[in-house]
Amino acid sequence: MNRQEIIDRIQEKASSLTMGTSQGIDCPEVVVDKQHLIEFMKFLKEDEALSFDLISDVTAVDYPARTPRFDVVYHIFSIKNGQRIRVRVPVGDGDGVESVTCVWRGAEWLEREVYDMFGVTFYNHPDLRRILMEEDFKYHPLRKDFPLEGIEE
Repeated sequence: MNRQEIIDRIQEKASSLTMGTSQGIDCPEVVVDKQHLIEFMKFLKEDEALSFDLISDVTAVDYPARTPRFDVVYHIFSIKNGQRIRVRVPVGDGDGVESVTCVWRGAEWLEREVYDMFGVTFYNHPDLRRILMEEDFKYHPLRKDFPLEGIEE
């Protein structure tokens, strides 16, 4: 299955769950509203033709001048097809998304890192706490407004 076939399959079977699809620079890219995230992720994993069975990364991108401020970005791999897909979910500052650990258990630590570094909350996460910074650290170092020289405590 190639990039265009992946996009065609998503548009055919799950277009009501997406806000847009594109070829992307290196893999197909889909933008999903946060209210449809879990349903769309289950579709990606359970659809026989797509079979996206491995979550390889969860990260975020900070756009301080934009509303919503963040995109939570998921990279998922299909072992069967040898293809990757990128799923982006726009999220406002102080807002969050559902945890995808109910679909891929391997997302647990990846989501914790996004929570720690960007401050994005993952609802219904089994163990949402900081993973790199100390629990009482009040800041999120990968936000664009974090000072380059750091913060003295």
